[in-house]
Amino acid sequence: MRQFEQAISGLAPKDLQKVLHGLLGTGGPRDPFERTPPPSRRRSRRGDVVTYQVRMDVTGASPPLWRRLELASNLFLDDLHEVIQAAFGWTDSHLHRFASGPDYYSDDTEYYLCPFEVEEGETGVPEEQVRLDEVLVDAGDVLLYTYDFGDNWQHTIKLEAVQPRTDATPRATCTAGRRPGPTEDCGGVDAYELIVAATDANHPRHAEGAAEFAHLFGEEVDPAGFELTAFDMDALNRELVDLGLDDGLDTELPGPLDDLVKRTRTTVGRRSLLRLIRDASLDTPVLIDAGTAARLVRPYTWLLERVGAGITLTSAGYLPPVHVEAAMAELGMADEWIGAFNRENQTVPVLHLRESAQKTGLLRKHRGTLLPTSRGWALRNDPVGLWWHLAERMPLRSTDACEVQAGLLLLLAVAANVEGPQATVAEMLNALGWMSSDGGEVTSAMAGQAAWDNETVLRRLGGFTGDGGVRRPTTPTAEGVLFARAALRTWPDSKP
Repeated sequence: MRQFEQAISGLAPKDLQKVLHGLLGTGGPRDPFERTPPPSRRRSRRGDVVTYQVRMDVTGASPPLWRRLELASNLFLDDLHEVIQAAFGWTDSHLHRFASGPDYYSDDTEYYLCPFEVEEGETGVPEEQVRLDEVLVDAGDVLLYTYDFGDNWQHTIKLEAVQPRTDATPRATCTAGRRPGPTEDCGGVDAYELIVAATDANHPRHAEGAAEFAHLFGEEVDPAGFELTAFDMDALNRELVDLGLDDGLDTELPGPLDDLVKRTRTTVGRRSLLRLIRDASLDTPVLIDAGTAARLVRPYTWLLERVGAGITLTSAGYLPPVHVEAAMAELGMADEWIGAFNRENQTVPVLHLRESAQKTGLLRKHRGTLLPTSRGWALRNDPVGLWWHLAERMPLRSTDACEVQAGLLLLLAVAANVEGPQATVAEMLNALGWMSSDGGEVTSAMAGQAAWDNETVLRRLGGFTGDGGVRRPTTPTAEGVLFARAALRTWPDSKP
């Protein structure tokens, strides 16, 4: 064993995998990292959604280690991965891979890859693109799954029966199973059997197992430290409910929302994003009356009227002090800022109001003069039209992709009436792969900064409670929820 350990200690993962294939007699492709893609084994998706009764077995366990589950046939494989993790008590700490073929290592087997393998350029299909009913169709069909390429936990998923389902049927539920789930990093199925024997005084090989365990790991190591996951069907089903496997995973989404879902790097992040989209209730009709619209868009109506035939800007391109002072006084924004309120570049509420009016196509600069656009001038007496115009241009245009995505996520969080939306925006930006300049996670403060321009438009339209000053908003208002839903329901070509 010492010589073997020395021989393999410096091997790269792919070379170690070849050695293991040779020792185990499992064959495998000549180079599993550069294999020729086999013909697709996927079939057409079902037109209806049914319930699949499947049995999942851990290969090599004796007596069998298994779980029987009932699954919605339109689950995607990244969701099935989470179900398997819960079913056997895994912690999702290692890579995994699904496969469809005569055996796991066959050249004819098609692989369905986890996100990391996709990024590494492995040969296969991203698992989030494959639905369960594409790889399991008739009773007797088998899908393969491997977790932790070191310990090599192989699972066989066999379709036992196809059953009808109703809207009330859970997306995933466990109906039976045997034996506790293995411990992470314990060494594979043989080590699992050894731990079971060494820790169960009633096991027929208990004495032999305890002695062998002490020989391998030392007398001082307690086998009970390798804690197994007891099979508790009720607890497992509660966990499956908590996964929140949504029917909406297969829904066609509008515009950039679909792109956001596809860009999300983790299953958990993708599900959180889809749940946020669901909670945003984008199918709810958006109705705004003239009186409410007039109250909400008053800052922009006032600015359009104030600009009128044009305002000559300062040499630096800002509004002259008289107009800054008038905006702060007449729009009631004095509580939002500090200072003399006479210089636009030092009076952020006015600066942002003017800049957002330009970004939304209401105002324009021409030869040092601020002018209404023809569209803006036409909308100054049409509050409902102006409200919808602003909604259609959210999130605001930006050359910074992170700012655009942060604005879109902010609209989703507000439409879903999430309190403290910056934390949700940060969570989703992290799931999309954004990070801080030092490589750390995006914080709520960073997310708030990225979404700032869009957030202040919402605040100007009465989208948040509180004074809206230097303190961050915490709770969306009913008007904010309505405006965010309107913005998310409209996707003209001008949107990013």
